[in-house]
Amino acid sequence: MAKIVSFASGKGGVGKSTTVSNLGLLLARGGSNVVVIDLDVGGADLHVLFGELSPVLTLSDFLGRRVETLEEVARPVSWCPRLRLIAGTGETLKNTNPTAQTKQRLLRHLRKLAADVILIDIGAGTNYHALDFFLWGDIQVVISTPDPTAVLDLYKFVKLAATRRVLSALGSRDPAGEALLGEDFRSIEQLMAAASADGPQTEAIAREALKSFSPALLLNNATGDRVGVSRISTVIKRFLGSDAEVLGQVPSDPAVVASVRRFLPVVEGDPKSPAARAFAVVERELRARLARLPEA
Repeated sequence: MAKIVSFASGKGGVGKSTTVSNLGLLLARGGSNVVVIDLDVGGADLHVLFGELSPVLTLSDFLGRRVETLEEVARPVSWCPRLRLIAGTGETLKNTNPTAQTKQRLLRHLRKLAADVILIDIGAGTNYHALDFFLWGDIQVVISTPDPTAVLDLYKFVKLAATRRVLSALGSRDPAGEALLGEDFRSIEQLMAAASADGPQTEAIAREALKSFSPALLLNNATGDRVGVSRISTVIKRFLGSDAEVLGQVPSDPAVVASVRRFLPVVEGDPKSPAARAFAVVERELRARLARLPEA
């Protein structure tokens, strides 16, 4: 069964699609069978970064049941056969707001894909869909830049993703804790206090769920020091009680923009550029983390 890596952020424009396209290409060139899927519902554009301006099939065809399986939508990137792309949706209002049943069907088919690794590119923000897609990841990566607004939005995303993770665990495993699902918690501390008050079983499940939520950090447009990483790590520690692991940093580099304008990931368009070399370092770290995951 494929291992899933999800990529999300609180703010748009921080380089999620750029990151997914470059890491997907590097993992495929390293021998893995990779699928990248664009789950930025309503704002999908990952396909453009591979030069696929008019995809033959998209996620809309699967969601609309014009094809039976997600496998049919996964199309090989012409210049890297081990890498396949599932182009995103957004052409209709219905597709931008999938139901819970639709998301469950999507996850089932995602797990059945013939791949070693699946990279999910998720839309920015803290809506339920973004949070749920993010939590599908066996490895979860949050992306930011050093910009204060990006860090603030990441703070909100991590808080709500942690809350969603705990509530999902309670809803699936603890009938006594289901009463908490209808509450609106302003902080993870408030949720944990309510779980504790509900009883030892509810508290134990909530603490286990929170402990298992450990997103990795990737900083784009890094300046070369660790101020940005330290700031974001502090934000996550405030909620999770432990330091966030850093997946890596990618510097601001005009080669990234130049490659995007050529419809290429920078590791293909300018492999000797600072950003391409940084993505190679991140890919090695990600590959090592994937190797440490238990086999399904």
